[in-house]
Amino acid sequence: MENNADGLEKAILKTEADIERTLKAANSVISSLRKFRHAVKTGSLKELNKTIESSEQAISTLQEQFSKAKDGWNFDAEKYIADKQYIKELLLEAEKTALKIFEQDERLYCYPFIIRILPDELAVKIDKIKEKRLRPSTLAGHLKALQNKPIRFRTDKFLESLFSAYKNLVKSRGDEQVNKGIVIPLIEIYKLLTLLPGQDKEYSLSEFARDIYILDKSGVSSTKDGFNVRLPASTSTKELKRSIRVITEEGREKTYYGISFRKG
Repeated sequence: MENNADGLEKAILKTEADIERTLKAANSVISSLRKFRHAVKTGSLKELNKTIESSEQAISTLQEQFSKAKDGWNFDAEKYIADKQYIKELLLEAEKTALKIFEQDERLYCYPFIIRILPDELAVKIDKIKEKRLRPSTLAGHLKALQNKPIRFRTDKFLESLFSAYKNLVKSRGDEQVNKGIVIPLIEIYKLLTLLPGQDKEYSLSEFARDIYILDKSGVSSTKDGFNVRLPASTSTKELKRSIRVITEEGREKTYYGISFRKG
């Protein structure tokens, strides 16, 4: 019978205690076997039978304790994660450490990371890194540690990529249009950046929106050729429908619609 009701953290704590008792029994086995070995080596015939009996008893206790630990772990992990109970428990653990995690569109946002739950693999993906340590308190602690590290993101390089895609789209209207500050929807920039087959799976729209937000926050606004970037908001319902969304570190939704570049 599965023990999902109390959550993964409690199930792990229980089995952890069972394993500690099993390890204690294992240490007893080692101690008994060493005494057995000593009796054999020294020819202590009087002690020999006693050490055999104590070793046998210790091994029996270890087998019994291991069976309890094994049978005690009856947690249906696949069902637990598929039912999204895991997300609820992770969010509760995050609260305990003042870690801000927000859920939207079947993804978790823990700035600057986007987390995807992979039920079939019993893992999560933090950006592009697969993480198999699913204990809620452990994962929350790991995310907290990652947040405390400097963001490894080349905003200048990202800006140049955006400008390159922007120029390609604008030049389709004529080379002379490049320096007119024409607004191109960011969704069109994303489509161009992920044109190769399967690229949109390697670099999701959510990740692109997150990177736009990091660029926006960074203050980096000029390309190496002296073109200044702008990120104008949508001005109509039609444009709003084509906007991209990101969850900020405070849990607010922020939308971006277009991008433009102009020299000087």
